[in-house]
Amino acid sequence: MQVDLLAGTGYRPLALPRTQPTLLVFDSGLGGLTVLARLTQACPHAHIVYAADDAGFPYGRLSEAELVARALAVMERLVERFHPDLAVIACNTASTLVLPALRARFGIPFVGTVPAIKPGAMATRSGLISVLATPGTVARDYTRELIGTYAAAHHVTLVGATRLAGLAESALKGEPVDDEVVRAEIAPCFIEAHGRRTDVVTLSCTHYPLLLERMKRLAPWPVTWIDPAPAIARRVADLLGPAAPLLPPESTAVFTSGGGLSAPLRIALAGYGLAQVTIEPMPLAA
Repeated sequence: MQVDLLAGTGYRPLALPRTQPTLLVFDSGLGGLTVLARLTQACPHAHIVYAADDAGFPYGRLSEAELVARALAVMERLVERFHPDLAVIACNTASTLVLPALRARFGIPFVGTVPAIKPGAMATRSGLISVLATPGTVARDYTRELIGTYAAAHHVTLVGATRLAGLAESALKGEPVDDEVVRAEIAPCFIEAHGRRTDVVTLSCTHYPLLLERMKRLAPWPVTWIDPAPAIARRVADLLGPAAPLLPPESTAVFTSGGGLSAPLRIALAGYGLAQVTIEPMPLAA
């Protein structure tokens, strides 16, 4: 299965870009904020809608069929309400599975999030790379195809962290996070073999950069941590094309549940430019 997660040559810059295009950034939770932060820098003229399908979080608990159906249903509602010019699927678990269905259903460009295996292979000196991801992303055939295509000459360790995304959400909400739990989650990334050590770890879940400084501190030795968000932002900026400078527009956060919208989280969202928060109720079907 070959899926063009970063939009590649499948899309050209928008022929008639609006003065202030609308970007939809979609994730199951709060991890996509790491992509949003880069997009606001790369596309300061855009109106950004951040959509968190927190009623479905975490997506890893859904079957592949359930995940495709859920993403299509939520996106249908979001496209109808906000009329985006471009959508970013800021979730590796969803991107590796649902992009073909989204592109078949909707007539707007979709930019996905891919495990950064190619840049990891380019950056390594020891030949030992670890892909830190969710169990769902680790299990995808697409992830293994990326390894076969770009990192076949290297030793790649796939680490499916079961708790790290939830820990990242807790940290952003101002809740306590135990360092030892984080340490245990990242420990399998660090391999020593034949006098060599892992020297590259790809952050293959958009939640994980939220814990990056903590992970750097807890790592047993320094490594290069690769976050795909800058590359995603550059791709979106290329697709939108140049625009006249405008005052930064207000951005909006939309949640499908809102059950975890505490006061500390609202403050954190405001720090990302998301002072306006709304609920678009979409319970997860039983």
